[in-house]
Amino acid sequence: MMAHALSYGVKLNSMRNLIITFAFIASWASGYCQPKVTETPVVSKKSAALPSVEHHAFQRGEKLEYQVSYGWIDAGEAIIEVTQESKTIAGRDVMHVVGKGNSMGTFNWFFKVRDRYETYLDAEGVFPWIFVRDIEEGDFKMKQYYTFNQFKEKVKTDKGKEFDVPVGVQDMISAFYYARTFDYSDAEPNEVYEMHIFIDNELWPLRIRYLKKEQITIDRGTFDCMVFVPVVQEGRIFKKEEDMMVWVTDDENKIPVQAKAKILVGSVTMELRDYSGLANPVSIVKSKK
Repeated sequence: MMAHALSYGVKLNSMRNLIITFAFIASWASGYCQPKVTETPVVSKKSAALPSVEHHAFQRGEKLEYQVSYGWIDAGEAIIEVTQESKTIAGRDVMHVVGKGNSMGTFNWFFKVRDRYETYLDAEGVFPWIFVRDIEEGDFKMKQYYTFNQFKEKVKTDKGKEFDVPVGVQDMISAFYYARTFDYSDAEPNEVYEMHIFIDNELWPLRIRYLKKEQITIDRGTFDCMVFVPVVQEGRIFKKEEDMMVWVTDDENKIPVQAKAKILVGSVTMELRDYSGLANPVSIVKSKK
């Protein structure tokens, strides 16, 4: 019974509704191989105009570390980092984002997790060109490699399938960064923000609802935060929207401080353990470190 409950808790990380609530904030990631960039989009006269996003939310060198708990058990850790790597794709400056982590301690006995997520993010438009997913969760393994041709409004998978998508479409990791570029300064309670994401060969809208401002205290310290919930279909993973809540710093960085999810069996909590390389001062009221 215990193993079954723990399995549900971890599998939640690969289910779309939790993963994309700020994308990586509810994902674990790990892995040992670097993606091989095998093809890049080609510009033509019929190319779509690419969007541009003005923001100061993040920069190269940013690193966020999280502790993941299932109930009272320290289940794992997650780290997401914008590397210092400089790279161009289709003549565009891109930022390489790597998420890595793993299950920890006794949790490995019940359900071992070794996942890795990567995106090559357009520095100007904050949308992906390459997405890599390499996950191992218990007996389940999956590898995905998506090439986004934003000029042509297409996504090509490693299986050779091609899909039509809107220009500026996001992947699971880029959505986390794109959501941080939104201006929430005048947000009203229950205001909904939306973007389109391509996940598992499917295009669908991610909607996040702003609830309120709230001060929250975790092991790392006390932060002034904004509180969000996903807009999801009831009965799929969460009984209601408030079963998944995310606290995000009320500053220009907009980094998730804590995420809590009530699931079919128990609950999962993800808490900010450490951070570095932020682009702006963080809204920490009192630090415990």
